[in-house]
Amino acid sequence: MKVNKIVALQLMMSMVLMLGTASCSKKSSSNSHASRATGWDVDSQNGTAARNAGKKQQAGPGLVFVEGGTFTMGKVQDDVMHDWNNTPTQQHVQSFYMDETEVTNGMYLEYLEWLKKVFPPTEENYKNIYEGASPDTLVWRNRLGYNETMTNNYLRHPSYANYPVVGVNWIQAVEFAKWRTDRVNEAVLEKNGYLQKGAKTNDVTGDNAFNTEAYLMSPSTARGGSEEIVLKKNPGGRKPKAGKDGVVPEEKNVYAQRSSGVILPEYRLPTEAEWEYAAAADVGQREYNIYKGQKKYPWSGDYTRSSKRKNKGDQLANFKQGNGDYGGIAGWSDDGADITNAVKSYAANDFGLYDMAGNVAEWVADVYRPIIDNEANDFNYFRGNQYAKNKIGKDGKIEIITKDNIQYKTLSNGKKVATNLPGEIAQVPVDENETYLRTNFSTSDNINYRDGDKQSSRYFDFGDSESGPKADQAMYNSPKHNITTDSLGQMTRKYDSSSKRTTLIDDNVRVYKGGSWRDRAYWLDPAQRRYFPQDMATDYIGFRCAMSRVGAKSEKRKSPRN
Repeated sequence: MKVNKIVALQLMMSMVLMLGTASCSKKSSSNSHASRATGWDVDSQNGTAARNAGKKQQAGPGLVFVEGGTFTMGKVQDDVMHDWNNTPTQQHVQSFYMDETEVTNGMYLEYLEWLKKVFPPTEENYKNIYEGASPDTLVWRNRLGYNETMTNNYLRHPSYANYPVVGVNWIQAVEFAKWRTDRVNEAVLEKNGYLQKGAKTNDVTGDNAFNTEAYLMSPSTARGGSEEIVLKKNPGGRKPKAGKDGVVPEEKNVYAQRSSGVILPEYRLPTEAEWEYAAAADVGQREYNIYKGQKKYPWSGDYTRSSKRKNKGDQLANFKQGNGDYGGIAGWSDDGADITNAVKSYAANDFGLYDMAGNVAEWVADVYRPIIDNEANDFNYFRGNQYAKNKIGKDGKIEIITKDNIQYKTLSNGKKVATNLPGEIAQVPVDENETYLRTNFSTSDNINYRDGDKQSSRYFDFGDSESGPKADQAMYNSPKHNITTDSLGQMTRKYDSSSKRTTLIDDNVRVYKGGSWRDRAYWLDPAQRRYFPQDMATDYIGFRCAMSRVGAKSEKRKSPRN
């Protein structure tokens, strides 16, 4: 009997010990501020990265999430032109965000008004900035057509505020995306207490304009170095506690960093692969977990008219239906537009994106080449990488653009577009310090990687080994128009009239995707691709922005807990 009592007592003591151990273990693991690497309290050690671990990226204004995946790029259902440039290749695209609609006149005017306010055209150093960013409204003119109404009104009249902006070349679209990045992050920092309230609109001049990358490199110099505008903040949000000696330690305030998780990645033009993947929206082709295959258009079915009872027969996009027919007979079944149409006038695709076919075609980031080289890469494909780094001055510090060294790109028509504004960090191509002994890249400019060499074309004439390819026989021997400035500052234009040019393709032509109000239904297929000089604009090409996704591929799936 005594033995049974002793055994029972031992069992009870074991259970108490087990419960105590479990309780201690649970208490230890529940400390959300304890580092999993060191066990230290990351708040007390100011461990920003550890504290913000798992913080999710917030979608920027106007953006829709596009979950990445695999798709067949370049697969067109109709190929009556038998183009060499539509060879199907299997590609995988990483998750990203994309503008719900094309950039509108209203959005672009906001950009122009900001430039005009911050960089007044009346000042000598700024005189080309506003003009260089302004769309070319003369793209609407036609020798045998009366389009002066659009020339004078399309960009600025409020009736067209929600219509897609046109007359914008590729370079201008890229600069808009850079401006948008800075304005969005400026607002984000203000909202999170890192910038003074109202700072994004008050007393902004060319000397203290906010730039995201400059802020990340040296926050104390952003916005002219004003401590009243650029603020520090306690990232933990908690007041420090008194120690054993009763002394309260000084509150640790810091600037926002990438590890803070509040600064968004840059707005940019989507790559061709991203744009085509988002437009096709094959994610909507599943039924009972069965994939039904690639669609011809951004919507299901092989026709441009709706089959739904509510709006049966209505056109699903804005495009040219035939010779002299830009919208159909007035009234029922008309597509509702003769030129462009207001964004969101037609149903969105399965990613929630509007006008991925019709309305206006859209610039993408890629330099045009006939072949998509999936043998070199089949993940996040993009041709056009030109790697750069921050320029370091003689004093060892990064060089910030000022009003005295603004950089411009002179277009083929003589127009100047500012490609670096005051407040931004000057950039230079990467050199041997970054490329030495690397296997993944060896030069700054990668536009012509695996292109124009013997593997690219059997018809390419290399000439002799010393002089290289002959200028008139090179694979891409497009016209070489030249613009120079003489000693008096007068512009001299030299037009290349050579009869030996065989192509318009060079390193300055960019891909544009999607059909427009001027195009037949043939071009509404997301896989169709065309090219246009990056410094020229039309009345049928617009653009939308994208933003990379950081973190998990999907917003729905949760990673397994460790």
